[in-house]
Order: sequence, then structure tokens, then C-alpha cells
Amino acid sequence: MTDQAVDQDDVRPAEPPAAPASFLGRTRELKELRADIERAGLDTLAGRKAPRARVLLIAGRPGSGRTALAGELVRQLAPRYPDGVLRARLADPDGTPVPVERTARDLLTALGVRAPAGAPEDVLTEALRTALTGRRVLLLLDDAPGAEQVDALLPDAPDCLVVAVAEGPLTGIPGVRPCTLGGLDTKSAVELLTRWAGSVRVTVDPRSAENLAEICQGQPAALTLAGGWLASRPQAGISDLAKRMHADPDDGGDSAPLARVLRLVHDRLPVASARLLRLLSQAPAGTVDPHTASALAGCSPARARAVLDDLTALGLLHPAGAPLPEYEVPGCLHPLLRALAEKEDRPAELQLARARVLERDVRLLQSCRAATETDSPQAREKLRSLPPALRFSGPEAAAEWLTVRRPALLAAARLAVADGGLDTLARRLMSQLVRAMVAHFGTQAAAADLYGIHGLVLDVAERRGLPREQAAALLNLGDLDAQTGRVRDALARYRAALDAGRAANDPYATGRAMESVGGAHQELGDHDRAADWFGRALADRLARGERAQAARLYGRIATAHTYAGRYGEALRNWRSAAAGYRKEGDTAAYARALSETARVQEYAGRPEESLRTCREAAEWARRAEDTRLQAALQLRMADTLDRLGDPAAARLHRAAAERILGEEGPAAEPRPDRAGAIGPEPLANACEIRSPSAED
Repeated sequence: MTDQAVDQDDVRPAEPPAAPASFLGRTRELKELRADIERAGLDTLAGRKAPRARVLLIAGRPGSGRTALAGELVRQLAPRYPDGVLRARLADPDGTPVPVERTARDLLTALGVRAPAGAPEDVLTEALRTALTGRRVLLLLDDAPGAEQVDALLPDAPDCLVVAVAEGPLTGIPGVRPCTLGGLDTKSAVELLTRWAGSVRVTVDPRSAENLAEICQGQPAALTLAGGWLASRPQAGISDLAKRMHADPDDGGDSAPLARVLRLVHDRLPVASARLLRLLSQAPAGTVDPHTASALAGCSPARARAVLDDLTALGLLHPAGAPLPEYEVPGCLHPLLRALAEKEDRPAELQLARARVLERDVRLLQSCRAATETDSPQAREKLRSLPPALRFSGPEAAAEWLTVRRPALLAAARLAVADGGLDTLARRLMSQLVRAMVAHFGTQAAAADLYGIHGLVLDVAERRGLPREQAAALLNLGDLDAQTGRVRDALARYRAALDAGRAANDPYATGRAMESVGGAHQELGDHDRAADWFGRALADRLARGERAQAARLYGRIATAHTYAGRYGEALRNWRSAAAGYRKEGDTAAYARALSETARVQEYAGRPEESLRTCREAAEWARRAEDTRLQAALQLRMADTLDRLGDPAAARLHRAAAERILGEEGPAAEPRPDRAGAIGPEPLANACEIRSPSAED
């Protein structure tokens, strides 16, 4: 993407004002909130222990300083809650409620509890309540759109405290006493202006300062923007700004003062800075870093960061406090900026800005993943071909970026899919996001995020009529369902994937789906159906000449027959598996197949044959340098000899096992995997979106 020049700012603010050293005003509200904690509830008055955590509600319209008040209250109360403070935002920047299951999962992650991928809301909220039992935790729930979300997250732990921030009352939650915010008192409002604009102008014209505070109705957000405007214009008097505010027509509404001062600030910005400010409303999750701003505006990251710093100095952005440069668009400004963007910019320009962000994210994710492939010459060459601004200094820097930007990247994927007009970019983004997460975090650690991404892939595939991608997404979702014990759900996914694979004429997806259906039946204890589906998958592999995979499937069929007690069928299939591995020259797999053959022979009541097969397997394990399998086979032969009444020979085999292991530790008997495979096919693509359009 070619960087474009951005016009130089003709009015640049001085150094950003220092962050306030202490919270300003709201003394009465803080006192009332602290008193509410100690006030006896109805349960206490009735002689019963409170069943749930107490809820303090801070209610006020956006821009009233409700989040700042909640943050100050939490800061003061935090020492009383030794198990920590949890924070969650219950609405996206555009006002869309965040699903309860997503919030519950994030809170569980903060508590160090890993919840199963794809678990429904009731399972996650119950897990959250269980995790909070017996703890003293302070929970801050910001931007609550209604009582339902707060109620679903309330801990059944009276020693916990919930501080909820909302615009209105939380009707339906018992015992909630709201603290409703109005504007700041005049003294505090003038002090806030002073912190931004300096004391000189306030001292020489105190009446204008009070007049400006009145025009802003004491709203902290409006006062902050007014102070930032004054800070950027040292020669302007407070009366000048008050006159401009008076001259600006009042369009009514709850946020009228904030909207008026935002328009005033926006209209006095340089054209390029004003445009970037409007485009920040398109930033996913309401957070932006220099790369995102660069893509939105079509400029260099360095220039974008300079503009972001200027906007921060004006009070239009907040530093996000992340280890990397990141800025947050205040929630009260987001709808106003979106309205400005829709008024000033053409829809095609906004769509193009969103597309540039997705394209930049795709390239950063490619670089992020390539940073882990330090041993690959191709990856190193790919990194060298990227512009310097898109490179990471090493795997640690790439992982840090991915961790910090993860919420925004996931939000970008969700927004792109919901948009519907950027499906090609959305598919590329999700493909690279999956690969980067697996590379840095691993499949298990990233399972919850992967589940959500694969669900989005499925949405796009169904909408666009892409059966191949539909099959891939269904297989991925089915695997994650199976890993978390939802086997029947997984079975339904695998059957749907089989239909989609057939519609796409995709032999890989079809064969993989048939094998997965068999594995699900085996998990459910239906070994006859499992053997049947494994047999169908085997026929497919044989037809395509895939002998190694056919050998593995012989092993899965044998395992199903073993569980069903059909030892003769099991032995025939294990011998076929062993023969296939031997033809392929896979010595280790051949040794393991012989080991399983010996196990079935013992189950079938043929211990002498089992001993002979074990000896042969041990020899092949020695050739494969699989010391743990050698030791396990020696121990199995010892057990068999004990049952045959030869303890002396048994002792010799146990001694041999100890000698083989040395310092390796106790031998682990090789067992079939959960689905019954020996040396299972690694599902290399199980968490990767397989799409012809998802190239690196």
C-alpha cells in the first residue's frame, strides 16, 4: 500500500498537558458510594446472609465522567479486595452490547481459568461464579446497556463488590442504589479548565471561565475538549471560546454541549487531522495504534503517530496505557465522530478506509507469523521483502504486538464479516489471524478465539456459497467441539462438513470428514458405526493411492474392533496396518503396529503369540531408536511371563526395561489415541482456513 502525504498541521498544540495528579471533584458522590457499601441490605435486615455481591451503580449520560468516577472509586476500594480488580466493558464503541459469553470468558481468563472453547453462556457464567466463590474481588462493569448483562455476571459471593456504570437504572437487580451524575460544580469545572488551559487565563478572566463552564453544563468531556482547544491556542482568551460556543447553534439533545465543542474543535483542525479524527470512528474496538491510523488515513505510521499525539493533546484521545503505542477513542465521542464521518465523508471513502485497515492487519499478521519461523529461509526472505514499518524485531516483539492488538484484531474480523462488503479481505484476515495465533500461542491456548473465528468463516462461506471453505470451517469447529466433550455437536458438524466437501468435490475434506464421523461414533461408544465410517475413509484413501494414511486407518478400524471385542477382525487390520507401514519404510510406526497386534493377541487369550510379536516389535523399536517403546514392550513381556508362571524370565525383562530407560523416567505404555489411532495423522490444517484465496 503506497503511503500518501498528509498536509502539515498549521496549528500544533504545545506539549500535552500532564495527566491530572488526582481525581477532580465528585466528593459528595464518592462519599455516598462508599456509604452504600456499608448500608445494610434487605437480606441483612431479615437476618439472612446476602446471597450475591452488592452492586453499586454509577448512572449518567456519556461524557458525564461516569467511567472516571468509577475508576477513582475502584482505586480507593482496591486495597479492601485482596483477590484483585476485574474490569469489563459491556458494550462496543458503537453501543452494541457485548455478548455475555464473551465477557464471561474474558473475566475467566483474567482469573487464570481456561474455559472450554465454544461453551455456551450458561456454562461460562456458572464457571465464573464458581471461580469467584470464596474470593474478595472488585468487579467493574463499564458501559452496561441493561440489567440483563449485569445480572448474568453477578457473583454468588457476598464478599465481592460490583461497580456498574450505565446510562440509566438497572431495573430488576435487587438492592441497587444508583448514584446519578450531573455536571461538575462550578469550582471543579473551572479547575478542570485550569489544568488544561493554564492558570493565567483563568485568573485574569474568572467570569468567562465560569461562563464557559456553564455553557458546557459542567460536563467533564466537554470541558476537557474546551481546555484542549485553549491549550493549543495560547493567544486565545477564554472569552473567545465562550463567544464561539454561543454562536454555534444548539441542536438539542443530551450531549449538545459535547457535540458543540467537538464541532468547534473539529472545524478548527487542519484538514488532514480533522479527516483522521473522523476516520477514527472506523477503528475496531475503539482503540487505534499508529499502524491502524496510518491505514485509515493513507499516510506513514510516523506521520499518523504525530497526529494521534496532537489529538491526545487536545483531549480527543486517551493513551490506552498499553506497552505499545495505543490510543483509545472516548466512548462518548465515538457516536459523534461517526456522525461527523457520515456527514463529511462519502460512503465509498469510509469503505476504502476500512479496507486499508484490513489489508494492513493482514500484512502485519503475515509478518507476525513469519517472525516465529526463524529457521526458514523462505520466511526470512519474506520478512526482508516487507517494508521496515511492517517488520518485527523478533518473535518476542511480534508476540507482544499480537497480545496487545488481539481484541482489536478479533473485533476487526467481526466487523468485516458483519459489513458483508469486504468478504475477500475478511477471509484473508481470518486466515492470517488463525495462523499467527497458533504460531505464537498454540492451538490449545488460542482455542476459544479460534472457535469464534471459524464460526465467522462459516458465516462468510454460507453467505458466499463457498462449500470448500464451509467444509473446512465445519471440520475445525467439530474438532474443537470434540476436544471439549461436545461429541454429539461435533458429529453434527462432521456430517455437515461431509456434505459440503462432497458439494465442493474436495477429496481431502470428504475423507477427513468421514474419518472424523467415525471418531465421533467411537467416542460415543458405537464401535460398529465407527468401524464402518473408518472403512469408508480407508476406501477413499486406497482409491487415491495414499498408502501411509491407509495404514493409519487400518489401525483405527482395528482399534474399533478391539473395543467391540472382535479380536479376529482387530488382528487382521493391525497386520494390514503393519504391512502398510513396512512398505512405506516407517520403522517407528511399524513397531507400534506390532505392539498393538501383540496387545490384541493377549486380549484374545494367545499369550505365547503375544510374546513372539512383542519380541519382534521390540527389535523394530530398537532400530527406530524408540527407547520408551522398547522399555514398555519389555515390561509387557514381563507381565505376560508372570501370568505364564515364569517369574525369573519376567525379572530379566524388567531389568532390561530399567537398563533401557536409564534416566528417561518410567515407561509409558503406548496406547491408542482418543479416537483409536496409532500415530494419528496430524491435523495440520485443523485450525487453518483452507481457501484458494487465502494465500500468504
